[in-house]
Amino acid sequence: MTKREISKLFEDKKIRTIWDDEEEKWYFSIVDVVAVLTDSENPQTYWRVLKNRLKKEGNETVTNCNALKLRAADGKMRLTDVADTEQLFRIIQSIPSPKAEPFKQWMANVAADRLDQLQDPELSIQQAMMDYKRLGYSDNWINQRLKSIEIRKDLTDQWKLHNVEEGIQYATLTDIIYQHWAGKSAKEYKQFKGLKKENLRDNMTNEELVLNMLAELSTTSITKSKNPQTLEDNMKCAADGGDVARVAREQLEAKTGRKVVSPLSAKRFFEGQKDQGLIADEENNE
Repeated sequence: MTKREISKLFEDKKIRTIWDDEEEKWYFSIVDVVAVLTDSENPQTYWRVLKNRLKKEGNETVTNCNALKLRAADGKMRLTDVADTEQLFRIIQSIPSPKAEPFKQWMANVAADRLDQLQDPELSIQQAMMDYKRLGYSDNWINQRLKSIEIRKDLTDQWKLHNVEEGIQYATLTDIIYQHWAGKSAKEYKQFKGLKKENLRDNMTNEELVLNMLAELSTTSITKSKNPQTLEDNMKCAADGGDVARVAREQLEAKTGRKVVSPLSAKRFFEGQKDQGLIADEENNE
């Protein structure tokens, strides 16, 4: 399952959602929906009681609901009950609320917007830009990140054409690219930045993003030129592509006198902003 968590707003209240690229469907946090529909002070308890009642009634919708990891209020990823659009419609029928019908219409609009984006890639790009802006990224970084997504897609398309299997083999080649240009595997790179399950590219600086793009773009060009047919041949292309970016990194470091591969991350930056905000609030309250 290729998933992307996106927060949606219904009447200024956040609904955590996940878009599944493979199934092409939305999953909604059920407890968030319960909070919106019931105005309950403890929506988790409300959902737990309702869930048990529906299970006793033999409701298959509840039985078939998934649990996915979503970001909680404390910033940690926690398993949360989710439902797709069809399942959620059935669950809403069991919740007496004057907001039920407006919420169903909102869900239909969310689904329709996504279908429009699938038909028109430009809309999807605009959505991604809004998502990154909402998280606090700069316009310059967002432009680089969107370009990096395009370059990565071109690379994986080449891998598919050259007998590379998705999953472990993609990860192996990606690791080689990182190791050759940055001197670290993906795991080591994430540890260096203090990341766990966060996306590494979403936590790269502009310089890191540009060099990673150069590495992947070079790998794509070399792959097209060499036409590798085995995983071993593709590994050589990945190493050569990473080396192109390594040379550029070393030259930049020699000119600036500082390292490019940085422990800085968006995660730490935003946490720092939050901490500074708390300090400012405390100082203002004194």
